[in-house]
Amino acid sequence: MGKREIESSVKNFEGILEKIRSGIFEPFYVLMGEEPYYSDIITSEIASRALSEEEKGFNQLILYGSDVTAAKVVEAARRFPMLASRQVVIVKEAQMMGKPDDLEHYFKSPMPTTLLVLSFTNKSLDKRTSLYKTAVANGMVFESYPLYDDMVYPWIERYLKSKGLLISPEAGMLMADHCGAELRKLVLELDKLITNLPKGEKRIESIHVEENIGISREYNVFELTKAISFRDTAKAYRIVKHFGASPRQYPLVMTMSALFMHFSRLLKYHASNSGGSKPSKGDLASYLGVNPYFMPEYDTALRNYPLIKCMEAISLIRKYDSKSKSSQRGEAEDGELLSELIFKLMH
Repeated sequence: MGKREIESSVKNFEGILEKIRSGIFEPFYVLMGEEPYYSDIITSEIASRALSEEEKGFNQLILYGSDVTAAKVVEAARRFPMLASRQVVIVKEAQMMGKPDDLEHYFKSPMPTTLLVLSFTNKSLDKRTSLYKTAVANGMVFESYPLYDDMVYPWIERYLKSKGLLISPEAGMLMADHCGAELRKLVLELDKLITNLPKGEKRIESIHVEENIGISREYNVFELTKAISFRDTAKAYRIVKHFGASPRQYPLVMTMSALFMHFSRLLKYHASNSGGSKPSKGDLASYLGVNPYFMPEYDTALRNYPLIKCMEAISLIRKYDSKSKSSQRGEAEDGELLSELIFKLMH
């Protein structure tokens, strides 16, 4: 899935939330896709806003796909509300629901006094089916997509901005590297930071991340790639030694992924310099998927790692990643493999 589709999905999500918060509801919602965070939020907003607290007791029904068939869901949706203008029926884990095609008739003629929410986790309806086409024609179908790794940091900034907060580039990169693109985990950790932020503080710094999330400001993949960029071998080997001593805390597969992304960005930087016109630093930072704050580091890395060296680095990372997952590693520990790889990358 391309970035444009992902960005379009996020905008669609924001539009759906805006309507819900304005009291505008669709007859039914089909929430699906690989990133369940968005479905969680939409479902939560509907559950909290569609009915008053007094109405929820008799008119809000939460079902689970593993416990019901589509026919049972339709039966529940066809009921009339009690002492309220509508009822809300929420089906979680709808991908486990039996005979989902039985919903098609309901989608054609949804109950006007029922607000039905079907949340499919990590799964989507087949777009070729009449069930999907009928849902699109008569209700709201929302499909989510996971973020690319280089989209996580901007997402963190937007999330915190919505809370009236800022985050330093270093702290943002630490959170992005630590949590990855799994938004449920990321939001959980960000909310932890927000809760523990000193009163009156409006900017999250690396020290807050270290104290509340348990990520070392000195020993992390962000600092490792930085040391590689500047060819600071002493610092790189200190970090590698620390990683090797705590393989569970610093999984080799995550480190390999960070190294691959780092050199992939450098490769893109080289490619951007091969054309006639030179992009601005701001445009270049956006193209690379980094904050402009980090561009001086990439300028240095560009000089330290020419195009050929950069391509060799990516080949080496792939080789060692494959080696770490096979019998080719022999008796070598993760730390030993990483140390060997770093040596070859920097020499």
